[in-house]
Amino acid sequence: MLQWRQINTVLLDMDGTLLDLHYDNHFWLEHVPLRYAEHHKLGLDEARTALLERYREMEGRLEWYCVDFWTRELGLDIPVLKQELDHLISFLTAVRALGKRTVLVTNAHQKVLQLKMQRTGLASHFDSLISAHQMGAPKEQLIFWQTMQAMEPFDCAGTLLIDDSVPVLRAAREYGIEWLLTISKPDSRLPAKVSSEFPAIRSFQQIMPSC
Repeated sequence: MLQWRQINTVLLDMDGTLLDLHYDNHFWLEHVPLRYAEHHKLGLDEARTALLERYREMEGRLEWYCVDFWTRELGLDIPVLKQELDHLISFLTAVRALGKRTVLVTNAHQKVLQLKMQRTGLASHFDSLISAHQMGAPKEQLIFWQTMQAMEPFDCAGTLLIDDSVPVLRAAREYGIEWLLTISKPDSRLPAKVSSEFPAIRSFQQIMPSC
């Protein structure tokens, strides 16, 4: 149970938290291998195997989240698919009506963030939008939270972070953020994830604050 009276800042992840991961998963695991195979005249299985190996090599590094990097690395023009979830508007409106500061905190590149905000219309519901690329480190690293504190000051004891990534939540916990939630279905097409480490929600309706 969240104690909304004790919370003054809400930090929200984007992909897998606000926006369904299915589109990004389909894009990187199905569409990119197909186009990569066509571009480099490879079999689809060969292309997918090669790409998965390259994905694993970059996972956890800032480049992993950078579309410019993958555009250069793969020789492909990397688009990003979008989805707007209507119930998010109700949640964000209710949180801000209580006077809570709302901040979008994502590992996504600024170009992706800007594009997704344009397509979803969610930007106006946040006090601030922060990309890990501004910090020079992904959210999985403690240095991200230290740098963010200087740019966007927050009280750890009164801060709620909702994120679908357990490594991100661990780093936030190590930094001292008090309220931590994960998402049980970051990808609507896949089975729910079970976390014994952090409380999980399936929908923002479960934690809707009352004004």
